[in-house]
Amino acid sequence: MAVRFDELAHAGSEHLDAAYVAGYDAKTGFDVDLDVELLCGLGLGHDTTLVELGAGTGLLSAAVAPLCRRVIAVDPSPAMLEAARARGTFECVEAGFLSYEHRDEPPAIVYSRNALHHLPDLWKAIALERIARMLAPGGALVLRDLVYSFSPDEAEDVLEAWFAAAPADPKDGWTRAELEAHVRDEHSTFSWLLEPMLERAGFAIADVWYAESRTYARYVCTRR
Repeated sequence: MAVRFDELAHAGSEHLDAAYVAGYDAKTGFDVDLDVELLCGLGLGHDTTLVELGAGTGLLSAAVAPLCRRVIAVDPSPAMLEAARARGTFECVEAGFLSYEHRDEPPAIVYSRNALHHLPDLWKAIALERIARMLAPGGALVLRDLVYSFSPDEAEDVLEAWFAAAPADPKDGWTRAELEAHVRDEHSTFSWLLEPMLERAGFAIADVWYAESRTYARYVCTRR
């Protein structure tokens, strides 16, 4: 395609900052063990190839690498990949949803957390189709992201409640100012737009979970 979305330019300037990246895992408060258990339930094993798109510091990739045949952590940010490479137990590729080219055996699992929202909806749809083509038939996509599971007329009330619950200290999570910047500057979409994209790309949604805040979701999908 002649026109290409620049994923590095839209990755968020903080994700290119080594000092910010150093505190990223603590800031997210992500319990990786829960997703390792989920992935094992989807068939993760010693003959599995897993690709993590938007891998960040490689926290998930490092956790599953001892359980897999091959793990590839993909991220457009050099600073994130430097942190991922320091874990030293898996492959790292500097690329994004729209530029990563998988070679060799198709992955049985693609995993992505808190990354797809960097793409506008046009490019989300293209990215999801690329993932479906990459996966082995019957393979699984686990997608976690900031997703809005409410109607437009509820936006003001739901978003205000989300902002109000944010911590004051950025070390404890995303502050009100950071959440407001996300809504203003990034590309999270409604669940009722994202779900048809997944289905049109060739996925069956096997399971979905919406956070109580209605601003976050997790999808488990299989390639039809």
